[in-house]
Amino acid sequence: MSSATPEIPRRLPRGTHGLDRDVVEASQRTRLLEAVGRAVAERGYAAATIDDVVGRAGVSKKTFYDHFADKQDCFLAAYEAASEELLERVREAHASEDDWLERARAGIRAYLRWLAAEPALARVFLIEVAAAGPQALEQREGLRDRYAELMRERRVDGQAKLPIEVFHAVVAAVDDVVVRHIRESGAEDLPALEPVLLYLQVALLTGPESAAAVLRA
Repeated sequence: MSSATPEIPRRLPRGTHGLDRDVVEASQRTRLLEAVGRAVAERGYAAATIDDVVGRAGVSKKTFYDHFADKQDCFLAAYEAASEELLERVREAHASEDDWLERARAGIRAYLRWLAAEPALARVFLIEVAAAGPQALEQREGLRDRYAELMRERRVDGQAKLPIEVFHAVVAAVDDVVVRHIRESGAEDLPALEPVLLYLQVALLTGPESAAAVLRA
């Protein structure tokens, strides 16, 4: 998840600090978004409370309610922020490669490394999100749609006539493999899934023969 920048300090100075109100509010919001992720990682979504969040963020309940309507509102904002950061990492990885296969590999690698770097949050935003209700699941589906669209944008000529549903299927399959791995083994070694996910993507978009060649390479 995005952390505070030099312009948006994580901790505010005590007493009179002379910082602009916008900077203060941005710092508070950043800390709350980080705190809700930590609270849910430690206690689970259902058990985590607003007291848990404000305690970890170092702000008052009044400050919490200045920014968010309730726990779900805060969690969804944190989910969106983390999702945007991860999607941007994948976009950057794609943009670094001209060859379609290497582009797919780079995107998968960026995705898995980002999740593995924050294993607790990976579990929060891929598994605990299901406990946050229908709105959270709708937001998750929207994120999947964006990955499918990104994949279609970066397609090669041979994939030009594939319907969007095929790209949706690729994203859903990747998600299922990653979630199962996190449930069974945790997120720390997710990068080991790179060849599996690459095979899956290539097989669904270009055919099993191409995917087999990738594995032999």
